[in-house]
Amino acid sequence: MSKSERHYTDPTVYATHHKQFEAAGLPSDQAGWIERARQVAEIFAQDASARDIENKAPRAEISLLKSSGLLKVLGPKRYGGGGEAWDTVYKLIREVAKGDGSLGMLLGYHLLWSTTANVVGTEEQADSVQQAIVKNNYFIGGAVNPRDSDLKITSDGDSIIFNGAKNFNTGGVVLDLTVLEGVLEGTEDHIFTFVNTIQPGITFAHNWDSIGLRLTESGSVKINNVKVPWTDALGWDSSTKRPISDILGSPFASLLLPTIQLVFSNFYLGIAQGALAAATKYTVNGTRPWPYGGDNKDKAVDEWYIIERYGTYRAHLQAADALADRAGDEVARLYRDAGQRGSTPMADVDHRPSSKGSNRHSNGHVNGSKGTASGSRSSITAQRRGEVATLVASVKVVTTDTGLLVTNGIFEMVGARATGKKYGFDRFWRDIRTHSLHDPVAYKKREVGRYQLLDEIPEPTWYT
Repeated sequence: MSKSERHYTDPTVYATHHKQFEAAGLPSDQAGWIERARQVAEIFAQDASARDIENKAPRAEISLLKSSGLLKVLGPKRYGGGGEAWDTVYKLIREVAKGDGSLGMLLGYHLLWSTTANVVGTEEQADSVQQAIVKNNYFIGGAVNPRDSDLKITSDGDSIIFNGAKNFNTGGVVLDLTVLEGVLEGTEDHIFTFVNTIQPGITFAHNWDSIGLRLTESGSVKINNVKVPWTDALGWDSSTKRPISDILGSPFASLLLPTIQLVFSNFYLGIAQGALAAATKYTVNGTRPWPYGGDNKDKAVDEWYIIERYGTYRAHLQAADALADRAGDEVARLYRDAGQRGSTPMADVDHRPSSKGSNRHSNGHVNGSKGTASGSRSSITAQRRGEVATLVASVKVVTTDTGLLVTNGIFEMVGARATGKKYGFDRFWRDIRTHSLHDPVAYKKREVGRYQLLDEIPEPTWYT
């Protein structure tokens, strides 16, 4: 297969599941959403190893996330969304990742990027974006890789034009909408916006072939003269063409970063939990006892070192799970205190968007305008934001270390035969190892250490 073409999985393979999920409708509470995610994970797990080997773009799997309703979990109920908050969302990411790490990651990135307008946009922009995402069941990703050069933005009358390239664009070729971010020419000011993915100005290299997370389609992309109305510049005044300081100048505007860092930790944790569950099933049914140890057992499950190792891993994963839940609760509380539930400003308050905010351009851009954000984002101080970021960093440290320990260590309990490619036990380690290099965990340890020693909160960065 050349880089100019890409093979895709076929959505019709999930036809029966599509019908079942659509007939059932959206869950009504957190327990229902977790059960829905568990069902999806179970479906993905059945052929996750085979799909990992085939390395096809996950068009079918995204279609299943859509029909399951999981893409809508944060959306306002008035538009047909789930109306849930981030504490629920993190649990769903974790659950889906148990079955397939790539799909857990893609779900997490979608929910993060679908939140963009709620964090850095005006109330009108946020409402318009949420309406479009939920009603169209869009799948969202972002061409926002801070390690690359920023996209260049030029102003052209009532429009802005994006140009540049990104080495990584998670979800890439299977996205409906892509978040672009760049710097306006002649300034140091950043602009976020949503654009249609399928258009002449967005070209994919189809070059994602990493050792792990192979179904995330995280390859490179070129952005060439992608034009966006000034009204779609999130958090900017389209008449003055300047950022709205009350929005973009607040600590809340940088909340996307700790939010996505906790997304990372939750799919690491889900992958490790999935690995332990798969290894347990294999050990119970297939691992042979060692006959030369001097304390021979009839069954592998009675061997002391196997029992000890499974006990240790379960204990560490349970501790990581509890810490991740604690951090998820804090993130959800922070959003609520800023006037939001989940990613939706004033979620499910009975008010209609203005006619201007609810329109969509024929080219698919989400229309917005100048205005003020709802809620009390100004009540979120730098200190509180920093304390949450430090807690999130702690989760990142624990889930990275524990995830790598478990996904590597399970091989000692399943034995040599389990290294066969058909079993796919290696994919769990490969998935965590690949993404945990996204940003060095040593710097998360540094952030936590400085907070412990000096009571110093981390400076907001693209990775904090």
